[in-house]
Amino acid sequence: MNKWLALSGLYIVQGLPHGFFGQAMPALMRTQGMDLTIIGLLSLLALPWALKFIWAPWLDRISLRQQEFRRSWILTMNYSAVAVLVVIASQPLDLWTGQAMAVFVGLLLMLNTLMATQDIATDAMAVENLPPEQRGIGNGIQVAGYRVGMILAGGALVSLYPLLGWQNSLLLLALLMLLGSLPLWWFKPQPHVVDRQPLWPLWLGFFRLKYAAFWLLFLLVYKFGDAFGTPMIRPMLSDAGVTLEQMGLILGTVGFLAGLLGALGGGWLVGKLGRQSALLGFLLLEALALLSYLGLQPAAGQAPDWLHIYLAVIVEHIAGGMATAALFTVMMDRCREHCAAADYALQSCLVIIAGMLAGALSGFSAKTLGYDGHFVLSAILCVAAMSAVWALVQRGLLPSRKALV
Repeated sequence: MNKWLALSGLYIVQGLPHGFFGQAMPALMRTQGMDLTIIGLLSLLALPWALKFIWAPWLDRISLRQQEFRRSWILTMNYSAVAVLVVIASQPLDLWTGQAMAVFVGLLLMLNTLMATQDIATDAMAVENLPPEQRGIGNGIQVAGYRVGMILAGGALVSLYPLLGWQNSLLLLALLMLLGSLPLWWFKPQPHVVDRQPLWPLWLGFFRLKYAAFWLLFLLVYKFGDAFGTPMIRPMLSDAGVTLEQMGLILGTVGFLAGLLGALGGGWLVGKLGRQSALLGFLLLEALALLSYLGLQPAAGQAPDWLHIYLAVIVEHIAGGMATAALFTVMMDRCREHCAAADYALQSCLVIIAGMLAGALSGFSAKTLGYDGHFVLSAILCVAAMSAVWALVQRGLLPSRKALV
């Protein structure tokens, strides 16, 4: 039980900063008339998450406290991130977005670096402490926990933002991050065994695994369509007349609750269906979910179609949670013994890099094709990614349900 509580708390913590800054800032900037292209390019602030594979191998080698490889890194990074939030809270928002914009961007990059490093150690701890038969539900909890953090910060905090204000919202966010790390103090992970071969050959060894090129292609394309489509949901809703507070309820609360259920259900179904069927089925469901946003933009003078909005958001978040849980499960399966931090970080970085590229291009797509054309293209990209999954199935890299029993 301590294991599940510790992992749940840590993944909730990881979702908190992204939930607040990721949900509030794009909508605030859109209401101020910022161009869609610039909003899409904001995803580049997640650069540390894409580069964490560079320093991940050192977390397999260095302990900040004797025999505390995973916990020492997790707690140090988490408390450092809390300190950065306190610094950001010390100044008003109009200062950060005005004359101190460069410093604000630097602090957000530092925050992302600290949380990305915490994520490396947390994922490594999960790989080392979850046997293969528990990885489906474990990754369901991972995705669900992250979404709980996003619900708390991107839903509740964003909705309460007009009441709490900038400083109180950030201080509450910092307090939640402290509370989320408490269960780790009562869980002692399995000892990490250090592989002493040189780092460079050790890191390159992942690329020498069987059918490595097919696996890398799969990582790059599996979530590309989803990452391409979803950044334009908030600008579309803003253009449709949905306020920031309403968006906090629709996306930050209802949507992420749906994503939480999708992640837990997807993690459970991975064990029932097997890796093959889950990856293919969830990808197809994601494509259909993106198409549910078609026709959502109302004509001039018309009120938003709330039923359509809620149904589209719920279906899309359920599908996204299921697909992410399945992807993370097979990423754990691919990790080598003693190299969990390096291997999992490398894989997740490839997924993040693809997502950053997709997000950066999303604004150009929506501006050129319109919102409907953008979501059709996103669905096509999801369907096209099924060919990469099938290539892995044909080469025996994805076990069926029978193989896991």
